[in-house]
Amino acid sequence: MADDNQNKPAANGADDQPAVQFSLQRIYVKDLSFESPKSPAVFQTQWSPKVNLDLNTRHTALQEGIHEVVLSLSATVTNGEDEVTFIAEVQQAGIFAITGLDEAAMRHTLGAFCPNILFPYAREAIDSLVGRGSFPPLMLSPVNFDALYAQNEQRRQQEAAGTA
Repeated sequence: MADDNQNKPAANGADDQPAVQFSLQRIYVKDLSFESPKSPAVFQTQWSPKVNLDLNTRHTALQEGIHEVVLSLSATVTNGEDEVTFIAEVQQAGIFAITGLDEAAMRHTLGAFCPNILFPYAREAIDSLVGRGSFPPLMLSPVNFDALYAQNEQRRQQEAAGTA
């Protein structure tokens, strides 16, 4: 009996819209960099770090329904009098198969949902780089990509209204 219900069309017209499909194809490091310009002298000073984090996302359509999303993180750490102690950078990327979304939902998925998936990998890559440089762990706080996306969308709409 249960099999009979699976083959019947939905009564609410849900079959009229294409089914949303989301699939993670691959996660990879696109670029990775660590620089410590003051080594080894930096290891002889009092450690009082200041962290500046730059974050950016971009996406590219590779083919119909297949998108690359790249999350770029750059952590610049200074010690004391604003001398750069180290810079750790990563471009964490993923290939996502996404179909069945309208334009607004696709923008949100590529601009917030996919970066949320990539962030833990980028955070681990940064922490690993810092440890290999012989510095204390750099545990980055979680990022609210939905809020960042909403701010970006609001700014984009204001710019569009200003040019109209």
